[in-house]
Amino acid sequence: MWTVIRALLLAVLVLGTLEAPALAWDRGEVRTFAALPKGEAHPEGITVDRAGNVYVTTFDAGRAGVAGEVGHLFVYDRHGRLLRKVLVQNSSPLLLDLAFHPQTGKLLVLDFGGAQVLTVDPVSGHSQVFTSFTGQPGLNVLTFDGSGNVYVSASFAGAVYKIGPNGGAAAVWVQTPLLTTTGVPGFGANGLAFNKARTHMFVANTGNDTIIKIPVLANGNAGTPAVFVNSVNGADGLIIDDDDNLWIAANQADEIVVINPQGRVIARLGDFDGLDRHGAPRGLLFPASLVFSGDHLYVTNLAIDLRIFDDPAQPTLTNATGDSPWAADVKIHTISKLRARIPRVDDDRDDKDDK
Repeated sequence: MWTVIRALLLAVLVLGTLEAPALAWDRGEVRTFAALPKGEAHPEGITVDRAGNVYVTTFDAGRAGVAGEVGHLFVYDRHGRLLRKVLVQNSSPLLLDLAFHPQTGKLLVLDFGGAQVLTVDPVSGHSQVFTSFTGQPGLNVLTFDGSGNVYVSASFAGAVYKIGPNGGAAAVWVQTPLLTTTGVPGFGANGLAFNKARTHMFVANTGNDTIIKIPVLANGNAGTPAVFVNSVNGADGLIIDDDDNLWIAANQADEIVVINPQGRVIARLGDFDGLDRHGAPRGLLFPASLVFSGDHLYVTNLAIDLRIFDDPAQPTLTNATGDSPWAADVKIHTISKLRARIPRVDDDRDDKDDK
């Protein structure tokens, strides 16, 4: 009798397990696309050219303030082979975003440390000032509109600036407390991109973990900014696909978060799996910038220990995060690659807001 009862109980437990499978994000496979040469650190900005070559700038805080040091640009072919290292003339070692101008084809590079946008020859490194700023606005990411105007986020100014297609003086396009922060990491306005119709711009606020949505008015001016979504942990680089989904580098969650136009998270890609025996990140570690190329996504692993920004005069305050000790141990800095695919998430609900 007890044998029969035990068998029935076991069957119930097994059926219960089968009836309610646990659903989890399919995070995809993250591979190392390329590594920076030995001694080089903190890949940040990333873009690709028409041939599929990948261009990466570094935000090398360890060389900041050293006389004679300039920014470094690395060019890789589509297989991850290093083609060349380019010394960006008349720049600081703190380079952030870069992109080819869609009309002129010129390579624009944001020099955070020099508070300037440069036009850079990607072979010789010769540079010219496209626009410059007084003070330290914290230039971070750039994008373009259909007329070739350039828009640059400024983390410390809490603003987005607009510059004409051929450079010159920058004008404030939008400035709002929603793009400033007192959080950690201490960067406000960061990644930015227009939706495909260019009726809205989306801007990541890294320290506040928010994405801000800004209407574009008929005359091209900015409308009233508003919070689109909260709680993207360290929202950094931001790009938009052909379906208007937002792909966001969550630098403190070590993942890519994909959010649809209605504000629903539809994918979480990648993760951090520790350091290999050479001191290189497995997966994503402080992912900063991302770019599509074909059916793949390329992501820079900034892997920076934010404690370097601590103020000795305020010992009770720190910029330490859970990734800081890992970042401090990194010996080889990398760029990651994964399929630009949104895995299916099974859900029985027929959500009208997703149609």
